Amino acid sequence: MGKTITTYLIDGTPQGPRMVYVSNKNCMAIVVPRSKMAEILNRKELQKYALYILLGESDEGEPKAYIGETNNFSKRIKDHEQKKGFWSKALVFISQNESQIDKADVLYLEAKAIALALHNKQYLLDENKQNPDLPVLPEHKRDPDDEFFEDIIFLASFIGCNIFEESEHKANKHQISIFLAGRGAEARGVYDDNGLTILAGSIIAPTCTDSCPSPEKRTKHIEELTEDVDGKRVLKLNKRFDSPSAASVFCLGRSSSGWQDWHNANGTPLKSLLNTTDK
Repeated sequence: MGKTITTYLIDGTPQGPRMVYVSNKNCMAIVVPRSKMAEILNRKELQKYALYILLGESDEGEPKAYIGETNNFSKRIKDHEQKKGFWSKALVFISQNESQIDKADVLYLEAKAIALALHNKQYLLDENKQNPDLPVLPEHKRDPDDEFFEDIIFLASFIGCNIFEESEHKANKHQISIFLAGRGAEARGVYDDNGLTILAGSIIAPTCTDSCPSPEKRTKHIEELTEDVDGKRVLKLNKRFDSPSAASVFCLGRSSSGWQDWHNANGTPLKSLLNTTDK
């Protein structure tokens, strides 16, 4: 079934703030570049209950987000402008119907959004210090809120934000599932034509040996991309490397030939697996 999506350019430029909504749907997304924020904060659409997402990058260039709720985005964002430096764009989801959502609704939407984003691991969410429990709503409120959230997912994807999308690895000629262990690391990865992706949930060696290339850079990566789980450093989201060796150095904290150290479930090194695949 087709959909008609309306995009209104608030300042008349493609790079400026815009409103996006699906015909016959109540949910509207307002996309605001940080550089244009001050120009539109007096709009009434931003002074109502909303779910919002701040989008940007970590210091290491990884996609990063913050998910929140508010009864007045125009006031709330002023605090974030002072205290959160990573973001470059805000997505604000509001109801076009003045009476459609209230405080209970946006708390419900926030809990669903954080849970789904954490599950899919497309963005770092380390600014969200808590994973709130889903509030208990009566059925007559929960059903329309669930529909509203589906519209949020659709509009976020249309805008180009994949925070709610499940991570997929597209099959190609050289897609191979591989593993690596050592120095306390237990990593899972996928190698394909785009490089090697270490999968979220992999355990990473917490320290560096003397042979580790660029130990300071690796330590920053560990702090940014992993979290402590029962004393182990666990990767919070999928991380792609251009070469198997760069990926194995990250996992092991020492010099490493990724072509030899990554292997399949039978222990065959990646280099041999590729030679076999090419035949």
